[in-house]
Amino acid sequence: MLLLKDLPERRTLTAAVAEVFSGRVASQVTPGARFVVFDASGPVFDGGFGAAGAAGTPPGPRSRFRVASCTKSFTAAAILNLRDGGLLSLDAPVTDYVPELTPTLPTSQPEAPTLRLLLSMAGGFPTDDPWADRQESLSNEAFRAVLRAGVRFATAPGTRYEYSNLGYALLGQVIEAVSGRPYPAYVTETLLKPLGLDETGFDFAAVPVGSLAIGHRKAGDSWVTLPFSGPGAFSSIGGIVTTASDLARWAGWLCSAFSPASGEAGPLSAASRREMQRIQCAIALEQTGDLRLKGYGYGLVVEQHARFGNIVSHSGGYPGFSSHMRWNPETGFGVVAMENATYSGAWMPTSEALGLILEAASAVAAPEPAAPAAVERLADGLLRLLSQGWDDGTADAIFLENVALDIPYAERAQALATLRRKTGTVDAAGARIVATDTGAVDGGYGRFELRVPCAMGDVVAAVLCGPSEPMRVQTVTWRVE
Repeated sequence: MLLLKDLPERRTLTAAVAEVFSGRVASQVTPGARFVVFDASGPVFDGGFGAAGAAGTPPGPRSRFRVASCTKSFTAAAILNLRDGGLLSLDAPVTDYVPELTPTLPTSQPEAPTLRLLLSMAGGFPTDDPWADRQESLSNEAFRAVLRAGVRFATAPGTRYEYSNLGYALLGQVIEAVSGRPYPAYVTETLLKPLGLDETGFDFAAVPVGSLAIGHRKAGDSWVTLPFSGPGAFSSIGGIVTTASDLARWAGWLCSAFSPASGEAGPLSAASRREMQRIQCAIALEQTGDLRLKGYGYGLVVEQHARFGNIVSHSGGYPGFSSHMRWNPETGFGVVAMENATYSGAWMPTSEALGLILEAASAVAAPEPAAPAAVERLADGLLRLLSQGWDDGTADAIFLENVALDIPYAERAQALATLRRKTGTVDAAGARIVATDTGAVDGGYGRFELRVPCAMGDVVAAVLCGPSEPMRVQTVTWRVE
């Protein structure tokens, strides 16, 4: 795996990344900003700009910010930890643990959302950021009273994505009901301490003097300081207070689940961490661009980028603060950032910074991985049919039984001979295999193209392999490009 030190023009790159965040302060988007870049080795590059502390001190390595909804990844990990321990089921309705909730949709037979639906933002509740961001200190008793009075469902559970803080507040109650411990205590004991995240917690009052970043909102041309809220029933939606370095270590640990070298280090298995980073509920794309697919996993957003593969992220916005963490599992590169201004949009500079790093990484020449031996065998057979003429024995060796049933061999032989007469000379030595199913097993070679140069351009065999072993072809279509 590439590391930051391996990238070309590293000093120029790191200066460009730093400029992205210093520009946020210079343009008065936020009083202060702190960022950390990490790779597979851990945090490797950081910086701070502007003012964070009460005395106007710049945000340093020990400065602690509220990271708001980045907390949801901790809540999701805690739920999976309980699931893996056999203490709860993701497919159980939340009312098994929080009976005060009364479902209202669908109207004929109302259904309570399952824990899985709440984790993936498909619980049916309406988006609630402004309201929920002011509920953190609510007591459990007061929260249960809100539930008993009734909450509104926007859709039937499981029918669509809609971001819900209420859903994650309910998950916090589930953690308390199942573990028998307060939510902050359970997350601290099972996740923070085992991972050495010693500068991460939920009580701002416990932060050492001088280390707490002060939140602000813009009022005209001035910054107005905002008070902190203390931990309570809604801490599970956004209560984490931490340093950029600790958040980078958390993000790097989640990212490492995709590296074979990571093993099972930490309090949650690599399989469960990967589960968090897979789309569980699709999100309709607002714009296409380089995005192919977008969705919510468990406490994390997953985007499939046309050039860089999957990008995993989450934003946080609270009165006084904005944060974002973002990484690319394929390369192990990631960036986290914190700003002390209300909803300032820290996702924007973080996305730009990671984009600069991934652009630099893509410029590093990596050897093209060889196609699996099974695919090489199939491609060799197809090449023989094209260049040497049809042979039923070769066809039987590479095709599944449905191929001859769908279109008889004689018909296929005639069609290929007709195509061959149109192409002119083919350059069998220049044939190449191209995987066409990004992200699939073996690098996507369950679907591939055999591209063979000819006088007219390329003869292309588009192949779909079947599910049985040994690998064989279930469909092939020929064309000339």
